[in-house]
Amino acid sequence: MTIRATRRGFIKSSAGISAGYFIGGSSSGRAEQSPSEKIRIAGVGVGGKGDSDISQAGMFGDVVAICDIDESHLENKAKQMPKAKKFFDFRKMLEEMDKGIDAVVVSTPDHTHAVAAAMALRLGKHVYCQKPLTYTVKEARVLRELANEKKLCTQMGNQGTAHPGLRTGVEVIRSGAIGDVTELHVWTNRPVWPQSPSVTKRPAEIPVPASIHWDEFIGPAPYRPFGGDKNQRGRYTYHPFNWRGWLDFGTGALGDMGCHTANMAFMAARLGYPNKVSATSEALNTETYPGWAHVILEYPERDGLIPVKFHWYEGKKDGKLVHPPAELQAKVLRKDEKLVSSGSIIVGTKGLLYGPNDYGADVRLCPQKDYEEFKNPPKSLPRNRRGDDAGQKEEWIEAIRKNDPKHAMANFNYASVLTESLLLGNVAIRLGKPFEYDGANMSIKDIPDANHLLHREYRKGWTL
Repeated sequence: MTIRATRRGFIKSSAGISAGYFIGGSSSGRAEQSPSEKIRIAGVGVGGKGDSDISQAGMFGDVVAICDIDESHLENKAKQMPKAKKFFDFRKMLEEMDKGIDAVVVSTPDHTHAVAAAMALRLGKHVYCQKPLTYTVKEARVLRELANEKKLCTQMGNQGTAHPGLRTGVEVIRSGAIGDVTELHVWTNRPVWPQSPSVTKRPAEIPVPASIHWDEFIGPAPYRPFGGDKNQRGRYTYHPFNWRGWLDFGTGALGDMGCHTANMAFMAARLGYPNKVSATSEALNTETYPGWAHVILEYPERDGLIPVKFHWYEGKKDGKLVHPPAELQAKVLRKDEKLVSSGSIIVGTKGLLYGPNDYGADVRLCPQKDYEEFKNPPKSLPRNRRGDDAGQKEEWIEAIRKNDPKHAMANFNYASVLTESLLLGNVAIRLGKPFEYDGANMSIKDIPDANHLLHREYRKGWTL
């Protein structure tokens, strides 16, 4: 049985703690917004992914303010949205526009996600925030708590959640088609940006380009000069994309792709917090993420489900992508078929599910001969009408109108737990040794001195 949806087609088309994405009745005391009322939206970060994010959100509301630390990005977007007021500091935008904004889209580098989202939530604004939800484990907890306290509608930008193929895949696994889930294997071809082993130290300082507000880019991170190689500036400069590999700004390959590629498996297995975390990787340096890593997150029994071991593979080792064991690959690949560069394999007690897709939106039950007569189970999850990136924004706006935070499937109750789990993998990479995790108390049990890795100190003027 194959549920087919290509990445190209997807892009072209535009219980417990992990159960927060189910549709349900309104749980807040807020009055529902009239369908005739326009949701007033502000965008924080309108270049790169932020460009499409704010444009898509604008399909379902009025964009009244836009913000970016790069004036060239800001001006480009202003040409498309001339009525939106322009800012380069989101703090000033939220303070000045407070009464004129209903919702905020955050599409900045990872290290400023939480600071911007938390300020918006505290001001009573609904928030759509790009993946990974946060830069640190603690930030994920704080955003979830704020969203629940304020009864606000939220959504994380892992757009595969909106795809019908992902939701069908979740239903298939939960139906018991492959038996009890025992292992998850998820891999990526990232990093595709400069980091170790080719980059392990900071570039030489160069003057800040006139269009860039560098202090606002740094935000809560420790200050450093703008840098780059004068001959290879596009490769080494932090802005606008290569920040992903730097420890102070990004969350590496795990943060970049984990919330996409692990999403379907995580949701289907109803995972919460792991109780054991370990990692092996390339030797570490003080500036960038390693060139390759293999992370293992172990999840205990939960609501009658057996323990699960989750494997994550990233980067290249000895010139080859780090992938699941060859014997496991052989169980899901057809004759002369090669493993995709980014995908997932879910192992059950009765069979396997292969997801050759970044978003888990294209899945295949294996061995194929055992599932020739298989029929999809009845639908238990709602379907997004669009099933694409824009559809995820529409679902978020619908949640706001319905006054129902659960209507948005990647709301912060779900997204924060997924993000926290993945970021614990980065903690294990940096710690260099296995640890036991107490999810209820957000604590590394057996290495108390390592708990500082669950959060960071913020630069003055940039608080959570």
